[in-house]
Amino acid sequence: MALLPIADALASYAAVGPLPTHRVPLELSLGAVLAETPRARIALPRFTQSSVDGYAVRADDGVAQRRLVGTAAAGQPASIAVGPGDAVRILTGGVLPEGADAVARQEIVERTGEGIVLREAIGKGEAIRYEGEELAAGAALAEPGQRIGAGLLAALAMAGIDAVEVYRRPRIAVLVTGDEVVRAGESLEAGQVYDANGPLLRAWFVEHGFGEPVVAYVRDDEASLEEAMSAALDSADLVVTSGGVSVGDRDYVPVVADRLGVRKVFWKVAQKPGKPLWFGMRDAKALLGMPGNPAAVLVCLAVHARAILARLEGETGAQPAWRFGVLAGDVEADSERDRLVRMRLDMSDGTAALALLPKQDSHMLSNLASAHALVWLPSRASGFVAGDKVRWLAI
Repeated sequence: MALLPIADALASYAAVGPLPTHRVPLELSLGAVLAETPRARIALPRFTQSSVDGYAVRADDGVAQRRLVGTAAAGQPASIAVGPGDAVRILTGGVLPEGADAVARQEIVERTGEGIVLREAIGKGEAIRYEGEELAAGAALAEPGQRIGAGLLAALAMAGIDAVEVYRRPRIAVLVTGDEVVRAGESLEAGQVYDANGPLLRAWFVEHGFGEPVVAYVRDDEASLEEAMSAALDSADLVVTSGGVSVGDRDYVPVVADRLGVRKVFWKVAQKPGKPLWFGMRDAKALLGMPGNPAAVLVCLAVHARAILARLEGETGAQPAWRFGVLAGDVEADSERDRLVRMRLDMSDGTAALALLPKQDSHMLSNLASAHALVWLPSRASGFVAGDKVRWLAI
């Protein structure tokens, strides 16, 4: 069977459609993806105001002495207009009084009894924020498909938006297969190993803002896997399995998925690690079958699960979001499969320099204590050399 190129695997996730939308309070929308175009309910700024602490004046009065006739603070407008020869003490964010057309910052003002004198002339519009200069009421603040971060959330709040239409967050189920895996802290019998995949999968989804997945441990028999997979498909939008997708006697994921009506989209990708990756759909539900080696699980999460989740959430930005850097040293290539390699990132000189870490085999995770990036090295006969431009993901 020919191996599917990584790019083709990523393109195949177009079969995954976005989840339904719902309206949520703005404070609960962090990390969700917009399903509408949010529009400002007010102009920004809402009124013409001072951008500094100083004095609201008429610029044409020059540097002559002015009478101090009032005060305007944020939320407390002055009750008097500024006439010729007048000044109003104004604080940052205060409403510009009627008649004023400039603000003299306090650093250039000298107080003289009941008035002030400017030490230098100012022009009209000095230190003023005009009503609507940032946004007019009704202006669009973002686009559908955009993920809400802290900055966008703040911008929406300032524009008076208290609720937004977003795509529902995906429900995720994780099935960790294998008779040999034992959770840390339990005693090990002959042939058993401590489980890294369960903690890795849970932590990755939580770390990337997808919440707590439902994690189940499943023995290596068809009946147990069918029961667990059936329940997961009924309850989750994305089911992720670790182990059981290769060609061993107890690799039951493909056959059980088929029995449960999951349509295979692809099996086996030209990547290292993670070659036996399996992907299928049952109606709108996605099943991603990952190999059992933990480094392969991490690679499949960063590259493939991230792309599927973006589709489920209606995100329009390309995922995974590859960046570009250069290799800090020579690296071997693979002539048959693309390599996805863990590396250390150094940006001390402003360039993303990527250095190979040791212990890259698919069962090894210890180098993650030093790994910052996952680097995509396309398959080719000749190796890569220092200075070659490469794509990478932060991990």
